[in-house]
Amino acid sequence: MKSRPVAVLDSGIGGLPYLSWLQEHLPQESLIYVADHANFPYGEKSPDQVREFVVDLGRGLVDRYDPKLLLVACNTASVLALDALRSALSIPVVGVVPAVKTAVGIGKGTVAVLATPRTVEDGYWENLAREFGSHRVVKGYAAPDLVTMVEEGAPDPERRARLTSWAQRLRADGADVVVLGCTHYLHIAEDLGRELGSSVTVVDSRDGVGRQVARVLRDRSLVSTGRQESDRLVFTIDPLRHTENLGELEARYRTWAQRFDLEYAGPWAVAGAKVR
Repeated sequence: MKSRPVAVLDSGIGGLPYLSWLQEHLPQESLIYVADHANFPYGEKSPDQVREFVVDLGRGLVDRYDPKLLLVACNTASVLALDALRSALSIPVVGVVPAVKTAVGIGKGTVAVLATPRTVEDGYWENLAREFGSHRVVKGYAAPDLVTMVEEGAPDPERRARLTSWAQRLRADGADVVVLGCTHYLHIAEDLGRELGSSVTVVDSRDGVGRQVARVLRDRSLVSTGRQESDRLVFTIDPLRHTENLGELEARYRTWAQRFDLEYAGPWAVAGAKVR
């Protein structure tokens, strides 16, 4: 049982930096990363849609890979579907949350929470702000354009222009701390930080979430005594929509697998919100 893999789930490549944390700090664990391309992007779907396909995919993931723990490395899915996943699955489930608690202890200006539309609309991060940072101005900013830019890629001039525009907007609003409330944004954290300048601090939840995964494994006596297989990456496709560009998708995810030292495990066919 201890040798079973830890699964990491996101709508795309956003959760890979969290997997990288696990690779570095829990090297004895085998990891399986699932990019749910079939349902990307989560942040523009309705709450009911997100809960339905995330729970269904979670069940399919357990059946297919038999993980001992699931890390939902997606803020939108964590905010909207974590409770439903925990009710539906027999394994422990760890989610991610915007690092608002950390952010309100830094600086004195506005705390900007950069996230997907669904995360911004949900009251969870606002509850965190009221609980831990009632003395600070905390504002949410929906940035779905940055999610798509990271997932699908963009030419350098377009990438720079988007980040410059966002940095100017956040600074104009008095932000001195920016919370990366979508895991996709971790891929552009350094570039965004350069555009924001040294007076603005960028924070994320990688370390806290990674430590929680380690804690749950330890508390449940699930820590592996040695790696049994290579870390793997798989991505979901809807065969009704993704057949024509499958070669392009495979090339994209092969590249990401190589960047994060993962074995490319190919596409996993799903149909809409139902896993085959």
